Amino acid sequence: MLKLVGSLCVASGGALAWYVQRAERRREQDTLSDLQRAFRRMGEEVRMARTPLPAVLTSLAGDCGEPAAAFFQAASQAAAGGEDLPRIWRERANLLPLSERDKSAVSVLAQDLQGDEEKACKGISHVINTLAESAGEAERKRPEEEKRAAALWFSAAALLVILLI
Repeated sequence: MLKLVGSLCVASGGALAWYVQRAERRREQDTLSDLQRAFRRMGEEVRMARTPLPAVLTSLAGDCGEPAAAFFQAASQAAAGGEDLPRIWRERANLLPLSERDKSAVSVLAQDLQGDEEKACKGISHVINTLAESAGEAERKRPEEEKRAAALWFSAAALLVILLI
């Protein structure tokens, strides 16, 4: 009976690990989607409405999921408070649940936002394109990665169950 309970716990642990890994990938995809949408809107606001940056960042924070909202909220507070926006922007970009390539693209945008409208719009377009490429690549790889992760976690759990029995 004890072996059966232990086997069930090991199998449940494998399923939980697979679920957590899948949720992390989903969170990254959601953050990519939120940031793409937000940067598109930011580009429109800068180009068309010429809205001040703190106001744009505040409105973007209200329309995003938690990781992106926290990023834009911190940037908005830094811009409104007269703090060093590029430094805060880079620090918060490094906390986003994204790949290093995407974090780097978002971080570099901080310098472009300090320039004129044309430079800011170019930087925003570059980030949007980078994030779109990453999202497309992740979506293309997703089925294969999910199969591989499921096989890995369930095989590991099965091996431990076999060894336990």
